[in-house]
Amino acid sequence: MSNSTEPGKRPAKAAPAQKAAPAAPPAAPRAKPVKTVDLHVGEAAPGVAKNDPIVVVDNVTRTFGGLTAVDVAHLEIPRNAITALIGPNGAGKTTLFNLLTGFDKPDTGTWTFAGNALAGIPAYKVAGMGQIRTFQLTKSLNLLTVLDNMKLGAKDQKGESFLRALFPVFWRDQEQEIEAKAMDLLARFKLDAKHADYAASLSGGQRKLLEMARALMSDPTLVMLDEPMAGVNPALTQSLLDHILDLKTQGMTVLFVEHDMQMVRHIADWVIVMAEGKVVAEGPPDEVMKNPAVIDAYLGSHHDSDLGDPTEHVSAIKELLNDDDKS
Repeated sequence: MSNSTEPGKRPAKAAPAQKAAPAAPPAAPRAKPVKTVDLHVGEAAPGVAKNDPIVVVDNVTRTFGGLTAVDVAHLEIPRNAITALIGPNGAGKTTLFNLLTGFDKPDTGTWTFAGNALAGIPAYKVAGMGQIRTFQLTKSLNLLTVLDNMKLGAKDQKGESFLRALFPVFWRDQEQEIEAKAMDLLARFKLDAKHADYAASLSGGQRKLLEMARALMSDPTLVMLDEPMAGVNPALTQSLLDHILDLKTQGMTVLFVEHDMQMVRHIADWVIVMAEGKVVAEGPPDEVMKNPAVIDAYLGSHHDSDLGDPTEHVSAIKELLNDDDKS
Protein backbone atom coordinates (compact mmCIF):
# COMPACT_ATOMS: atom_id res chain seq x y z
CA MET A 1 0.00 0.00 0.00
CA SER A 2 1.39 3.43 -0.99
CA ASN A 3 1.88 6.08 1.69
CA SER A 4 1.90 8.91 -0.88
CA THR A 5 -0.98 11.37 -0.92
CA GLU A 6 -3.12 12.05 -3.98
CA PRO A 7 -2.05 14.98 -6.16
CA GLY A 8 -3.53 18.31 -5.06
CA LYS A 9 -4.33 17.09 -1.57
CA ARG A 10 -2.44 18.03 1.54
CA PRO A 11 -1.36 15.26 3.83
CA ALA A 12 -3.74 14.77 6.72
CA LYS A 13 -2.58 16.23 10.00
CA ALA A 14 -2.26 13.96 12.95
CA ALA A 15 -4.88 14.57 15.61
CA PRO A 16 -3.46 16.71 18.39
CA ALA A 17 -2.65 14.78 21.52
CA GLN A 18 -5.28 15.30 24.19
CA LYS A 19 -4.06 16.95 27.33
CA ALA A 20 -4.51 15.04 30.52
CA ALA A 21 -7.23 16.46 32.75
CA PRO A 22 -5.75 18.54 35.54
CA ALA A 23 -5.58 16.74 38.83
CA ALA A 24 -8.28 17.69 41.29
CA PRO A 25 -7.01 20.05 43.95
CA PRO A 26 -6.49 18.42 47.33
CA ALA A 27 -9.40 18.75 49.71
CA ALA A 28 -9.06 21.72 51.98
CA PRO A 29 -8.35 20.73 55.58
CA ARG A 30 -11.25 21.17 57.97
CA ALA A 31 -11.07 24.41 59.87
CA LYS A 32 -10.53 24.01 63.57
CA PRO A 33 -13.69 24.98 65.48
CA VAL A 34 -13.61 28.48 66.92
CA LYS A 35 -13.90 28.14 70.68
CA THR A 36 -15.91 30.55 72.82
CA VAL A 37 -13.78 31.93 75.67
CA ASP A 38 -14.27 34.11 78.77
CA LEU A 39 -17.35 32.14 79.78
CA HIS A 40 -16.84 32.24 83.54
CA VAL A 41 -16.09 34.65 86.37
CA GLY A 42 -13.14 33.86 88.62
CA GLU A 43 -11.35 30.55 89.00
CA ALA A 44 -12.78 27.54 87.15
CA ALA A 45 -14.19 25.27 89.84
CA PRO A 46 -17.40 23.30 90.46
CA GLY A 47 -20.33 25.73 90.46
CA VAL A 48 -18.33 28.67 89.08
CA ALA A 49 -20.45 31.64 87.97
CA LYS A 50 -20.83 32.27 84.24
CA ASN A 51 -20.87 35.62 82.51
CA ASP A 52 -24.17 34.88 80.76
CA PRO A 53 -25.81 31.67 82.03
CA ILE A 54 -28.85 30.25 80.25
CA VAL A 55 -29.49 27.55 82.89
CA VAL A 56 -28.93 27.97 86.64
CA VAL A 57 -29.32 24.98 88.98
CA ASP A 58 -29.48 25.20 92.79
CA ASN A 59 -29.51 22.35 95.33
CA VAL A 60 -31.02 19.76 93.00
CA THR A 61 -31.05 16.22 94.41
CA ARG A 62 -32.57 12.96 93.22
CA THR A 63 -32.45 9.66 95.08
CA PHE A 64 -33.59 6.19 94.13
CA GLY A 65 -34.06 4.19 97.32
CA GLY A 66 -30.83 4.67 99.23
CA LEU A 67 -28.83 5.72 96.16
CA THR A 68 -28.19 9.41 95.52
CA ALA A 69 -28.15 9.75 91.73
CA VAL A 70 -27.88 13.56 91.58
CA ASP A 71 -26.63 16.00 94.22
CA VAL A 72 -25.80 19.30 92.50
CA ALA A 73 -25.32 22.27 94.84
CA HIS A 74 -24.92 24.90 92.10
CA LEU A 75 -24.40 24.74 88.35
CA GLU A 76 -24.59 27.25 85.51
CA ILE A 77 -24.65 26.51 81.77
CA PRO A 78 -23.13 29.28 79.59
CA ARG A 79 -25.22 30.75 76.81
CA ASN A 80 -24.22 30.50 73.10
CA ALA A 81 -21.56 27.89 73.82
CA ILE A 82 -21.10 24.14 73.49
CA THR A 83 -20.90 22.53 76.93
CA ALA A 84 -19.98 18.88 77.43
CA LEU A 85 -21.26 16.94 80.44
CA ILE A 86 -18.91 14.02 81.05
CA GLY A 87 -18.29 11.41 83.71
CA PRO A 88 -18.18 7.65 84.18
CA ASN A 89 -21.32 5.55 83.85
CA GLY A 90 -23.57 5.99 86.85
CA ALA A 91 -22.35 9.55 87.47
CA GLY A 92 -25.89 10.97 87.14
CA LYS A 93 -25.58 12.72 83.77
CA THR A 94 -28.74 11.39 82.13
CA THR A 95 -30.69 11.71 85.39
CA LEU A 96 -29.71 15.39 85.51
CA PHE A 97 -30.86 15.73 81.89
CA ASN A 98 -34.20 14.16 82.82
CA LEU A 99 -34.64 16.55 85.74
CA LEU A 100 -33.79 19.69 83.78
CA THR A 101 -36.18 18.80 80.95
CA GLY A 102 -39.16 17.74 83.05
CA PHE A 103 -38.96 14.01 82.39
CA ASP A 104 -38.30 13.35 86.09
CA LYS A 105 -38.95 15.19 89.34
CA PRO A 106 -36.23 16.00 91.88
CA ASP A 107 -36.44 15.46 95.61
CA THR A 108 -35.22 19.01 96.26
CA GLY A 109 -33.96 22.02 94.37
CA THR A 110 -34.80 24.69 91.83
CA TRP A 111 -33.50 25.63 88.40
CA THR A 112 -34.19 28.25 85.76
CA PHE A 113 -33.97 28.39 81.98
CA ALA A 114 -33.52 31.83 80.40
CA GLY A 115 -34.72 33.34 83.68
CA ASN A 116 -37.86 31.18 83.91
CA ALA A 117 -38.30 28.77 86.83
CA LEU A 118 -38.81 25.22 85.53
CA ALA A 119 -39.33 23.21 88.72
CA GLY A 120 -42.62 21.33 88.35
CA ILE A 121 -43.05 22.26 84.67
CA PRO A 122 -43.94 19.20 82.50
CA ALA A 123 -41.66 18.17 79.65
CA TYR A 124 -43.93 19.32 76.80
CA LYS A 125 -44.10 22.83 78.25
CA VAL A 126 -40.33 22.93 78.76
CA ALA A 127 -39.92 22.02 75.08
CA GLY A 128 -42.37 24.75 74.10
CA MET A 129 -40.22 27.28 75.95
CA GLY A 130 -37.22 26.45 73.74
CA GLN A 131 -35.34 23.78 75.70
CA ILE A 132 -35.22 20.65 73.53
CA ARG A 133 -33.49 17.34 74.20
CA THR A 134 -32.63 14.18 72.29
CA PHE A 135 -32.18 10.74 73.79
CA GLN A 136 -29.38 8.21 74.00
CA LEU A 137 -31.80 5.67 72.50
CA THR A 138 -33.52 7.48 69.64
CA LYS A 139 -37.24 8.15 69.91
CA SER A 140 -38.21 8.23 66.23
CA LEU A 141 -41.68 6.86 65.46
CA ASN A 142 -40.80 3.87 63.31
CA LEU A 143 -44.16 3.42 61.60
CA LEU A 144 -44.28 7.03 60.40
CA THR A 145 -42.31 8.33 57.46
CA VAL A 146 -39.21 10.43 57.97
CA LEU A 147 -41.13 13.52 56.82
CA ASP A 148 -44.03 12.85 59.20
CA ASN A 149 -41.55 12.46 62.07
CA MET A 150 -40.20 15.90 61.21
CA LYS A 151 -43.65 17.49 61.10
CA LEU A 152 -44.35 16.35 64.64
CA GLY A 153 -41.56 18.61 65.90
CA ALA A 154 -43.23 21.86 64.78
CA LYS A 155 -44.83 24.02 67.48
CA ASP A 156 -48.29 25.64 67.62
CA GLN A 157 -49.86 23.62 64.81
CA LYS A 158 -53.39 24.80 64.09
CA GLY A 159 -54.50 21.33 63.05
CA GLU A 160 -53.91 20.04 66.59
CA SER A 161 -57.19 21.65 67.63
CA PHE A 162 -60.02 19.10 67.25
CA LEU A 163 -62.48 21.57 65.74
CA ARG A 164 -59.98 23.23 63.40
CA ALA A 165 -58.73 19.83 62.26
CA LEU A 166 -62.15 19.22 60.72
CA PHE A 167 -61.73 22.20 58.36
CA PRO A 168 -58.51 22.14 56.29
CA VAL A 169 -58.94 25.79 55.36
CA PHE A 170 -57.72 26.68 58.86
CA TRP A 171 -54.45 24.72 58.71
CA ARG A 172 -53.61 23.90 55.08
CA ASP A 173 -51.31 26.91 54.53
CA GLN A 174 -49.44 26.31 57.78
CA GLU A 175 -49.08 22.61 56.92
CA GLN A 176 -47.39 23.54 53.64
CA GLU A 177 -45.01 25.88 55.46
CA ILE A 178 -44.15 23.17 58.00
CA GLU A 179 -43.51 20.64 55.24
CA ALA A 180 -41.25 23.06 53.38
CA LYS A 181 -39.28 23.74 56.57
CA ALA A 182 -39.00 20.01 57.25
CA MET A 183 -37.69 19.28 53.76
CA ASP A 184 -35.15 22.10 54.07
CA LEU A 185 -33.83 20.63 57.33
CA LEU A 186 -33.78 17.11 55.88
CA ALA A 187 -31.70 18.44 52.98
CA ARG A 188 -29.23 20.01 55.42
CA PHE A 189 -28.93 16.68 57.24
CA LYS A 190 -28.74 14.77 53.92
CA LEU A 191 -31.92 12.84 54.67
CA ASP A 192 -34.16 14.41 52.02
CA ALA A 193 -33.88 11.35 49.77
CA LYS A 194 -35.35 9.32 52.66
CA HIS A 195 -38.31 11.61 53.33
CA ALA A 196 -40.92 9.07 52.16
CA ASP A 197 -39.26 6.06 53.86
CA TYR A 198 -40.40 4.70 57.19
CA ALA A 199 -38.17 5.78 60.07
CA ALA A 200 -37.70 2.10 60.93
CA SER A 201 -35.65 1.69 57.73
CA LEU A 202 -32.97 4.19 58.83
CA SER A 203 -29.63 3.18 60.26
CA GLY A 204 -28.73 4.08 63.84
CA GLY A 205 -26.69 7.08 62.72
CA GLN A 206 -29.45 8.29 60.42
CA ARG A 207 -31.93 8.08 63.28
CA LYS A 208 -29.61 10.28 65.36
CA LEU A 209 -29.57 12.78 62.49
CA LEU A 210 -33.36 12.59 62.20
CA GLU A 211 -33.83 13.23 65.92
CA MET A 212 -31.50 16.23 65.81
CA ALA A 213 -33.21 17.61 62.72
CA ARG A 214 -36.66 17.13 64.30
CA ALA A 215 -35.48 19.02 67.39
CA LEU A 216 -34.70 22.02 65.18
CA MET A 217 -38.28 22.12 63.86
CA SER A 218 -39.28 23.95 67.05
CA ASP A 219 -36.56 26.65 66.73
CA PRO A 220 -35.00 25.88 70.14
CA THR A 221 -32.76 28.11 72.20
CA LEU A 222 -31.05 25.25 74.08
CA VAL A 223 -30.40 21.85 72.50
CA MET A 224 -29.52 19.01 74.90
CA LEU A 225 -28.01 15.92 73.28
CA ASP A 226 -27.69 12.70 75.28
CA GLU A 227 -24.74 10.74 73.86
CA PRO A 228 -25.22 11.82 70.22
CA MET A 229 -22.36 9.57 69.03
CA ALA A 230 -23.48 6.37 70.79
CA GLY A 231 -23.86 3.54 68.28
CA VAL A 232 -23.12 5.76 65.27
CA ASN A 233 -21.19 4.37 62.31
CA PRO A 234 -17.82 6.16 62.04
CA ALA A 235 -18.79 7.25 58.52
CA LEU A 236 -21.49 9.52 60.02
CA THR A 237 -19.50 10.76 62.99
CA GLN A 238 -18.01 13.77 61.21
CA SER A 239 -21.42 14.72 59.84
CA LEU A 240 -22.89 14.73 63.35
CA LEU A 241 -19.95 16.76 64.66
CA ASP A 242 -20.43 19.35 61.92
CA HIS A 243 -24.14 19.66 62.71
CA ILE A 244 -23.45 20.14 66.43
CA LEU A 245 -20.93 22.88 65.64
CA ASP A 246 -23.43 24.44 63.24
CA LEU A 247 -25.98 24.78 66.05
CA LYS A 248 -23.71 27.25 67.82
CA THR A 249 -23.13 29.28 64.65
CA GLN A 250 -26.92 29.59 64.38
CA GLY A 251 -27.07 31.16 67.84
CA MET A 252 -28.15 28.13 69.86
CA THR A 253 -26.69 26.81 73.10
CA VAL A 254 -25.66 23.15 73.18
CA LEU A 255 -25.33 20.86 76.22
CA PHE A 256 -24.33 17.29 75.42
CA VAL A 257 -23.39 14.11 77.24
CA GLU A 258 -20.47 12.21 75.72
CA HIS A 259 -17.85 9.60 76.60
CA ASP A 260 -15.51 10.23 73.65
CA MET A 261 -12.80 12.46 75.11
CA GLN A 262 -11.32 13.34 71.73
CA MET A 263 -14.71 14.60 70.53
CA VAL A 264 -15.18 16.59 73.73
CA ARG A 265 -11.77 18.23 73.37
CA HIS A 266 -12.46 18.98 69.69
CA ILE A 267 -15.83 20.75 69.88
CA ALA A 268 -16.61 21.70 73.51
CA ASP A 269 -16.08 25.25 74.77
CA TRP A 270 -16.71 24.24 78.38
CA VAL A 271 -16.70 20.89 80.19
CA ILE A 272 -18.60 19.86 83.31
CA VAL A 273 -17.56 16.63 85.04
CA MET A 274 -19.88 14.58 87.24
CA ALA A 275 -19.01 11.66 89.50
CA GLU A 276 -21.30 9.92 91.98
CA GLY A 277 -24.02 12.49 91.34
CA LYS A 278 -21.88 15.55 92.10
CA VAL A 279 -20.10 18.09 89.91
CA VAL A 280 -16.40 17.49 90.61
CA ALA A 281 -14.81 19.79 88.01
CA GLU A 282 -15.52 22.47 85.43
CA GLY A 283 -13.42 24.34 82.92
CA PRO A 284 -12.09 24.52 79.36
CA PRO A 285 -11.48 21.05 77.84
CA ASP A 286 -7.67 21.11 77.91
CA GLU A 287 -7.61 22.04 81.58
CA VAL A 288 -10.31 19.62 82.66
CA MET A 289 -8.63 16.65 80.96
CA LYS A 290 -5.59 17.17 83.19
CA ASN A 291 -7.54 17.78 86.39
CA PRO A 292 -6.60 15.16 89.03
CA ALA A 293 -10.20 14.96 90.24
CA VAL A 294 -11.34 14.06 86.73
CA ILE A 295 -8.63 11.46 86.25
CA ASP A 296 -9.50 9.94 89.62
CA ALA A 297 -13.19 9.80 88.67
CA TYR A 298 -12.39 7.74 85.58
CA LEU A 299 -9.32 5.76 86.59
CA GLY A 300 -9.13 5.84 90.36
CA SER A 301 -6.40 7.61 92.29
CA HIS A 302 -2.63 7.53 91.75
CA HIS A 303 -2.74 8.05 87.99
CA ASP A 304 -0.89 10.82 86.20
CA SER A 305 -2.45 11.10 82.76
CA ASP A 306 -4.24 13.46 80.39
CA LEU A 307 -7.64 11.99 79.52
CA GLY A 308 -7.66 13.84 76.20
CA ASP A 309 -4.55 12.06 74.93
CA PRO A 310 -5.00 8.87 72.88
CA THR A 311 -3.26 6.75 75.52
CA GLU A 312 -3.90 3.25 76.70
CA HIS A 313 -5.85 4.72 79.61
CA VAL A 314 -8.41 6.28 77.26
CA SER A 315 -8.76 2.99 75.39
CA ALA A 316 -9.29 1.22 78.69
CA ILE A 317 -11.97 3.70 79.68
CA LYS A 318 -13.83 3.23 76.41
CA GLU A 319 -13.68 -0.54 76.73
CA LEU A 320 -15.07 -0.36 80.25
CA LEU A 321 -17.85 1.99 79.15
CA ASN A 322 -18.75 -0.23 76.20
CA ASP A 323 -18.85 -3.27 78.48
CA ASP A 324 -21.15 -1.44 80.87
CA ASP A 325 -23.45 -0.38 78.03
CA LYS A 326 -23.77 -4.00 76.87
CA SER A 327 -24.43 -5.38 80.33
